[in-house]
Amino acid sequence: MKNNLIFQIGLTLIPGIGPITAKKLISHCGSVEAVFQEKKELLTKIPHIGPVLAKEIAQQSVLGRAEKEIDFMSKNNITATSYLDDNYPERLKNCVDSPIVLFSKGEFDWNQSKIISIVGTRNATSYGKSFCQSLVNDLSDYPVLIVSGLAYGIDVFAHKYSIENNVKTVAVLAHGLDRIYPTSHKNIATQMLQNGGLITEFLSETNLGRENFVRRNRIVAGISDATIVVESKKKGGAMITAKLANDYNRDVFAVPGKWNDVFSSGCNHLIKTNQAHLCNSAQDIAYLLDWDKNQKNKTVRKEMLNQLEKEVVVLFENTSELNIDQIKDSINLSFGQLAVVLTDLELKNVLHSSPGKIFSLK
Repeated sequence: MKNNLIFQIGLTLIPGIGPITAKKLISHCGSVEAVFQEKKELLTKIPHIGPVLAKEIAQQSVLGRAEKEIDFMSKNNITATSYLDDNYPERLKNCVDSPIVLFSKGEFDWNQSKIISIVGTRNATSYGKSFCQSLVNDLSDYPVLIVSGLAYGIDVFAHKYSIENNVKTVAVLAHGLDRIYPTSHKNIATQMLQNGGLITEFLSETNLGRENFVRRNRIVAGISDATIVVESKKKGGAMITAKLANDYNRDVFAVPGKWNDVFSSGCNHLIKTNQAHLCNSAQDIAYLLDWDKNQKNKTVRKEMLNQLEKEVVVLFENTSELNIDQIKDSINLSFGQLAVVLTDLELKNVLHSSPGKIFSLK
């Protein structure tokens, strides 16, 4: 596995070979290791691989750097996931330019059923912050993973409000996992490791160039079901992310604002030109993405549940039913205490019990 990862990382380090060309090379040669074992003369016969790239591959000079990165990963509890792995984000697999390797820290399921990206201006107004807070609060009624870029403004507020609402949140970084940029967001990034995580395609010691942010934005757009632009000028990173999401045939939502508000001009433009759905609430997202189509009605909002009840409900995020023993294994309560919590959830019309002490969400 380690040897295979060395070749996967090494392939990303060869100048002139991006994700699209790398995937063509792997497909042509049969495996990523076979790419480095192929004769230079045969490599030059592969479309778009000339003598310069063939020489770079044949020299294998990048493999030493790849091995150094694997050592860094081992020392810092970093996981690498290849696009050839079964657990690679399924949504990203459908993007032709998705990364060959993703590096991650934290605990989250990037193939869970509902993933939303929230992006916006670095200069968030009180209107944008308020809407973002309300949006995340309402999205917490669903088993959703919220993705953003940890940037100033709307991005970091999306992460902050997710943590406050116990919603898992993931930041896509424009640099390696050896640092956090901006440094002022290091504290919230640390909190995210307990409530989501950090992902990137960049190696440690990567210089933070402007092009990195566009590469970061394509992951933000491609890894989710939909991108919500809360506030943006007509030009900026959020607008680039919205365009990329549209290019990937993902839904885009934009929050409308005043006609003369510069930080709503981008959102208003997206709506006016039919590049985004108008978004006034989380219910707009749920409706257009058919989230409620197969989801049973909830008559009790999460804020009406106490902490123990919320902890039980969260267990049903990725499963339709659980028996009392499975719930007990995940909750630090005696059977007597748990029975009281489960009874209260039944009375509140949140849980349904079946013979054999099997429970499911109503």
